[in-house]
Amino acid sequence: MLLMDCTLRDGANVIGKGFDARLTKMMIEGLIKSNIKVIEMGNCLGIGAYEANQSIAPLNDVEYLELVQPYLSQAEIGMFMGVANANEKNIALAAKYGLHFLRIGANAGDGKNAIEGIKLVKKYGMKCRFSMMKGYILSAEDLADEAAMLEAAGLDEITIMDSAGTMLPEDVTRYIRTMVNKVSIPVAFHGHNNLGLSTANAIAAMEGGATVFDCGLMGMARSAGNCATELAAAVFQRMGKMEYVDLMALLKFIDTELAPAMAEYGVRANVIPLDLVYGLSGCHSSFAKLFQDVAKEKGVDLYKLIIEVSAINQKNPSRELMEEVAAKLA
Repeated sequence: MLLMDCTLRDGANVIGKGFDARLTKMMIEGLIKSNIKVIEMGNCLGIGAYEANQSIAPLNDVEYLELVQPYLSQAEIGMFMGVANANEKNIALAAKYGLHFLRIGANAGDGKNAIEGIKLVKKYGMKCRFSMMKGYILSAEDLADEAAMLEAAGLDEITIMDSAGTMLPEDVTRYIRTMVNKVSIPVAFHGHNNLGLSTANAIAAMEGGATVFDCGLMGMARSAGNCATELAAAVFQRMGKMEYVDLMALLKFIDTELAPAMAEYGVRANVIPLDLVYGLSGCHSSFAKLFQDVAKEKGVDLYKLIIEVSAINQKNPSRELMEEVAAKLA
């Protein structure tokens, strides 16, 4: 099971068509330090869109590609590519700069238009992913049949996109399970949060057999946003999965770097890291001040203190218990 962080592509919709160099570097470095190393980045509409679709971002494709060069040995980095822009020029450019993957996107039912693009991506030695945008407009069976056709063209991984955030958990499980039973390549899920179900739908996708889950830091993405990267990591770790993610490093990055930077644009997470930690640990927020006081007095990490104390007593943790745990953490 893997998280694919799409903040640097879909997430940039919160401020325009792409992030600037400063924010792009900040997020790539924060993700790598948190051990989240499958990253989609670049123009919101994908490679080639700057010119073809007048999707004017702070950087053009070449500038984004040059910017990620120092990180290519540390993470699996790729770009989105709309099916209309899946031509040899754009694919050759991505390969020239060493991208690990391209993800072609087309509306469900239009997959046949991507076959030549898939073959070109493979010809140039990159992993090819595919996003079935608005996946819900087809039946689960028809979507799975289209996935099988794309797999036969050489596709490496396929993503069902709930582009409008309209799918219910039972829909997601059924669609994913139907596709998993039809193809042998990994099946991924990309959910939006318009009904507040993005995290529940990620769980539903897992239950259906998905192994890759799209997400965005602080939930950033078009419209109501994606499943927040930090929430996905926390929920899956609550279930004993995705232990490879350094959640504490991720939350520290959001608190100290990303959230202050995005506040300049009026962007705020729906669930801030502290509230996430309360949920992860089962700690009632009425104990907040006491935890904060002890953490400050003893010079220990607040989140670790909450988690460790709550593992012992979720009902009524005392100052004495908090101090004992703090002494061990120190």
